[in-house]
Amino acid sequence: MKSAPLLMERKRALDIKIKNFGMNIWCYSPTIQTYSIDQHRPADNFRFCSISVTGHKCQLQCDHCRAQILESMFPAESPERLEALIKDFVRRKAEGILISGGSDLDGTVPLSKFIPVLKKIKEQHDILLVVHTGLITQDLASSLTEVGVDAVMLDIIGDDETIKKVYHLQKTTRDFEHSLELLDRYNIPSVPHIVVGLNYGKIYGELNAVDIISKYRPEALVIVALMPLENTPMKDTVPPKPSSIANVITYSRIKLPKTPIILGCARPRGPHKISTEILAIKSGVNGIAFISQEGANYAEKQGFKLKFSDHCCSLIFKDLKSQEKVQGGIC
Repeated sequence: MKSAPLLMERKRALDIKIKNFGMNIWCYSPTIQTYSIDQHRPADNFRFCSISVTGHKCQLQCDHCRAQILESMFPAESPERLEALIKDFVRRKAEGILISGGSDLDGTVPLSKFIPVLKKIKEQHDILLVVHTGLITQDLASSLTEVGVDAVMLDIIGDDETIKKVYHLQKTTRDFEHSLELLDRYNIPSVPHIVVGLNYGKIYGELNAVDIISKYRPEALVIVALMPLENTPMKDTVPPKPSSIANVITYSRIKLPKTPIILGCARPRGPHKISTEILAIKSGVNGIAFISQEGANYAEKQGFKLKFSDHCCSLIFKDLKSQEKVQGGIC
């Protein structure tokens, strides 16, 4: 795509964002890592905590991660441990929990034995519960409805080769779309993620993933990007350019004009991170996770108002709804 038409599309995307959402940029800093900029410092280390129900283990061993993302999460491999851990977080005034874990060989996270605990916790405590599921089955969708989860996160991949090559799954894009169908059918708030450059830094199917997502009713869309990690087959991979990530955001904003779009936390650091944030703002994002000092300063110079939350960025739809109620005089 030539630069002039692309710049016009980016301006169109930004205009759509401003028209439908105004001039706020939501900035998220869940307490999974140390974070501080001039405009914001998280209140404590337990506001929003992440738990892995498989500990540091993942059967799939995807090429881009090899279970390393799980290492930053609190392990809870039994229902008893999960319940004790969440109760401890509640005592520490936690406001939200992410339940995640490594995938089984079929692409699902083994959540079934933890459902009774999650239901009990949700009934007994006023706490936000976000679940990263992997692929969805009908039984899991039904169980998550009973729990009353606040959001379900899952990656959507728009290219069959990437699914097989990187995730080692004998699945197709249709299987990922079926997960969105089930979440819609059971009225479970869904927040799909797209990993830009997942296929060894190349762009394969990211726009198709947006097309798939646009058929359903996501509460929000999170765009992240490949982070080449040591001790993985992708350690020497060149990540996608900031402009490539911004192109996916631009396309998403035009395709999903009224859906909140967030630049998520998983993406390259350093100058790449800053450039991506600036282009993301120009492309019409609603929010950015762990925004850099430079990104925050740029947004303010452009007239945007920064609003901060120490929750998971997937919950932006709740923040926007609360904002609408306040502005409408309901609260």
